[in-house]
Amino acid sequence: MPRIEEVAKFVFIVGAPRCGTTTMARWLQAHPQVLFPFVKEPHFFAEHDLRGLDDAELRRRVQHDFLDHYFPDPRPGQEVGADCSVSYLYVPEQLEPVLKLWPNSRFIVAVRDPLTLLPSLHKRLIFTGDENIRRFEDAWAAVPDRAAGRRIPWSTIEPRWLRYDEAGRYGTYVERLFAAVGRERCMVMVFDDLVADPAGQHRRLLDFAGLTPTDPPQLKAERESKSVRFLLLQQLLKRPPRALLPYLASIRHRGRFDHAAARGAVDAPVGQPSLRKRILRWNRVPDENRPVPIEVQREIRARFQHEIDRLGELIGRDLGHWLQPRE
Repeated sequence: MPRIEEVAKFVFIVGAPRCGTTTMARWLQAHPQVLFPFVKEPHFFAEHDLRGLDDAELRRRVQHDFLDHYFPDPRPGQEVGADCSVSYLYVPEQLEPVLKLWPNSRFIVAVRDPLTLLPSLHKRLIFTGDENIRRFEDAWAAVPDRAAGRRIPWSTIEPRWLRYDEAGRYGTYVERLFAAVGRERCMVMVFDDLVADPAGQHRRLLDFAGLTPTDPPQLKAERESKSVRFLLLQQLLKRPPRALLPYLASIRHRGRFDHAAARGAVDAPVGQPSLRKRILRWNRVPDENRPVPIEVQREIRARFQHEIDRLGELIGRDLGHWLQPRE
């Protein structure tokens, strides 16, 4: 297991979801200096607020519950840790303890036009089993209920993910992240740039992270939107109840809950697809690609216009082409 003192720093891709974070995570995972967890998104510092711990207890918790659990198979030369949990953007103050252990850490934020981000996020949550409302406009309308703790699917790992009204509050959360960890430790990557010049953004990311330059891995779209035939089947196989984890969950998902499964997630041989995977593939169908109603687009623009204006000020970027409703 890697020791805290053996890791020079961490690179965190903190969000936002559906903004190219999976592509950037693959870039880090392919780099020989990077120590990558067995799951891309541990969500450890979002699920555990460690700010009240003294230094000794902080080191013990992070060593045992984070490093030992999520990084069970370090390789020689891997001295820069990576954690690509998109939930961290929405609890930036909980990243402050990281700087006590790794003061040279870096934090990367990805942002995208909310009018394209939110429907994409909704589709992804359907596919992962966290969302149970099929139409985006209905899920958007359900936000007040979910903010009050109602209509939360039993399969949702983190109810905060269903708060589509929070996902696009870039100005608020980027400003809070800068205050929590320091502007100099943060880089904001705009999705438009990632699409237009992925090789250039790959170089920019490695340079900011302090990693040696390498050729980018194969550049391709990651996690294209998909839909499912049966929502309940998807929920059971992607997010089964705790009692059914040994029977229905993937080994990586089980690894979130115990160390032995985490070791198995690293050591599992590659072979024929399991029955579970075959069922998931059968349940996958092409996305319907339904347009968002124009009135919902206008609601989204009204909700987030101030946030996008503030983000533009923070990063010195004109984002006026965002939030333009389209028939």
